[in-house]
Amino acid sequence: MNDYKNLMNTSKYDFLRTNKRLGKRVILLGLGGSYAYGTNNENSDIDIRGITLQLPSDLIGLTHFEQYEDGQTDTVIYGFNKMVRLLLECNPNTCEILGLPEDEYLIKTPLGQELLDHKILFLSKRAAKSFGGYAGAQLRRLQNAIARDSMPQQEREKHIFNSVQNALADFQRRYDHFAKGEIRLYIDKAENPELETEIFVDADYRHLPLRDYEGMWAVMHNVVKDYDKIGKRNKKKDDNHLNKHAMHLIRLFMMAIDILEKGEINTNRKDDLELLLNIRNGGFQKEDKTFDSEFYEILADYEKRLEQAARESRLPDYPDMEQVEAFVESVNRRAIEGDY
Repeated sequence: MNDYKNLMNTSKYDFLRTNKRLGKRVILLGLGGSYAYGTNNENSDIDIRGITLQLPSDLIGLTHFEQYEDGQTDTVIYGFNKMVRLLLECNPNTCEILGLPEDEYLIKTPLGQELLDHKILFLSKRAAKSFGGYAGAQLRRLQNAIARDSMPQQEREKHIFNSVQNALADFQRRYDHFAKGEIRLYIDKAENPELETEIFVDADYRHLPLRDYEGMWAVMHNVVKDYDKIGKRNKKKDDNHLNKHAMHLIRLFMMAIDILEKGEINTNRKDDLELLLNIRNGGFQKEDKTFDSEFYEILADYEKRLEQAARESRLPDYPDMEQVEAFVESVNRRAIEGDY
């Protein structure tokens, strides 16, 4: 712990002390990424995540603030109001900071402790979809990478087709009002001379909000884009990434199940490290770089556990917004008055 605090005191982290939006306004600062999960190795970067209070001008004036990022130190510090919005959605990347062990917090003010004491306000059954959605994205990256290397073109196209269909299903689950028309995806003889077969789209919509239209096409575009990125490979680096994706896929399920079953955010996976590190170190990868059946059995088991946890969870379907709003107003009032 002292090593991390000493690191924070070096010159490359001076922005923590000199930026007017940070300094004493930071209420929580802690480890992120692999160091937060306990899955770090000698090649892991130290990520820092935090929360800072809005300026009075953000709350009652004309300025606006979402987050501060420093790429050199892999630091992201969210404005309090943005953090609240993300927590209400059970966003996996931001829930993490509320579930660190005590010794992984680098800054924790009384207001930061108050936020930790109120974290149950933000937990709901939304965790099943939010963590499940992130896990699905990890799985598609994993499958796309494997497909790129091990399947003939026609089989790869089928794989992309299935991934796009899954992505569309995620979209439809997020948008309950998605009933403005229909879309049909199918594989046919390619018009692109470089391909044998390719995916085609027939779409018919009426009165579909533009933002929903944009979101729908974005989820499909991102699947194809992620897949095509894998064409230029650093083989050793990419193999490490495959195992890392596989590890995070399982970790996301573990965290979601804890939230739904126990009402707890457990970011550090100290009790699960044997399995997670075995995945990360290639313990389930075969010589052809695909994953063995045992890995997919583990994955299927976690998928079933998540479904059961979502059905049986005592958490509310949605957060109690009256309680959330009262807490947020209390914090922001003190941010304006300087009582922090």
